[in-house]
Amino acid sequence: MRGDRDTTPASRGTFLRDEAVRAYVPAWRGSATPTARHSPVLFRFFSRSFARFFVRHMNALRLAQWGGPPHLAAGEGPLVVYSNHPAWWDGVVYILSASRFFPKHEHYAPLDAAMLDKYYFFGRIGGYGIDLSGPRGAAAFLRDSADILSRPNRAIWIAAQGRFADVRERPLALKPGIARLCELAPGAVVVPLAIEYAFWTERGGEACLAFGEPCAGRDLAGMPRRDRLAFLETALTRTLDRLSADVITRDPARFEVLLAGRAGIGGIYDHWRALVARLKGNRWDPAHERRAL
Repeated sequence: MRGDRDTTPASRGTFLRDEAVRAYVPAWRGSATPTARHSPVLFRFFSRSFARFFVRHMNALRLAQWGGPPHLAAGEGPLVVYSNHPAWWDGVVYILSASRFFPKHEHYAPLDAAMLDKYYFFGRIGGYGIDLSGPRGAAAFLRDSADILSRPNRAIWIAAQGRFADVRERPLALKPGIARLCELAPGAVVVPLAIEYAFWTERGGEACLAFGEPCAGRDLAGMPRRDRLAFLETALTRTLDRLSADVITRDPARFEVLLAGRAGIGGIYDHWRALVARLKGNRWDPAHERRAL
């Protein structure tokens, strides 16, 4: 009853917030396809938000000097980027890489259907549900992917192992779904993306990545599915091995810094270090070692 409702300021704020969410969600959550839900405005907003989040928590986003993204001609595509899946940060790396390297594309990524149902705003920035526990879920994934790949200005980013896996694990055991995408879009450009995280000399981690050699979807579609999956896994493994060889050296010169995070420890200790440096007439650098950015 209305008279029984809690009317404190905090409860009113919660009530209004919940009502706004309920009013907002049905407008897009019931849309039939990922492309109907996608909002370029929200994608750009969250790209900036994730960039700020990355800077606060990581030391650098690094691209191997040899591992730049493919150069797509006008009208070439769509694009399929498939990667290993070493950590939670992979989704952030996808968004930051997508917005930097392919700003004119619409970007999508399959997510666990249960996660998408819980964090439904991901559907507005390109997430679409995948449930491979049965044939109906697999069919829905292929249907949604075909719709996404029906236009050249769209891209799918997919963690092809389908689970979190250590970067050193071999074989990669890619899921067979990645080999089906070129059947849906023979005009697609398919590119492996290697991702590895490491801790060097700073508090925050290093997110290192490298793109491998692109392959025409039409060429892949001409292979038997088993051979196609093996080809894709070999290409990603080769890219991962080469990236790991660079990461092991801990040599920043082997990488281009795409995004630099905050160095130092922070708090009272860094304030004290800055004061001491100024009193000595020195320039203060919060980094543990001088950073070669």
